[in-house]
Amino acid sequence: MRNTARWAATIGLTATAVCGPLTGSALAAPAAPASLYAPSALVLTVGHGTTAAVATPERAVTLNCAPGPSGTHPAAPEACAELRSVGGDFSALKPQSDVMCTKIWNPVVVTVDGVWQGKRVSYERTFANDCVKNASSTSVFAF
Repeated sequence: MRNTARWAATIGLTATAVCGPLTGSALAAPAAPASLYAPSALVLTVGHGTTAAVATPERAVTLNCAPGPSGTHPAAPEACAELRSVGGDFSALKPQSDVMCTKIWNPVVVTVDGVWQGKRVSYERTFANDCVKNASSTSVFAF
């Protein structure tokens, strides 16, 4: 029994001696952020189907809005401005009122995943057809 207690004490002291210096770096203050802006980086996809689970993405673009607009989105500055105007709420994007679309059912699903001003974003919406999708907002879904 004495031998077990001696081994337990030895292992405990060894662990403290070896791991003790490592905890100092873990407790150090976090590094300063690389930017003063909260990240806003999104991946937008579009595909034909009723839901993202059954639709195969046909096109995907990236949209970065902070600190400035960039990415592969063809209208990044306009899309970022539009998203800022609604506080990043994709469901609040207003459709264009002067567009007339046919009522042909050819569903198009759009997904958005990423980060908007430091908060996780996941959005999915199904439109009746491409015309309705393109009329849904001025630039965010126009890719």
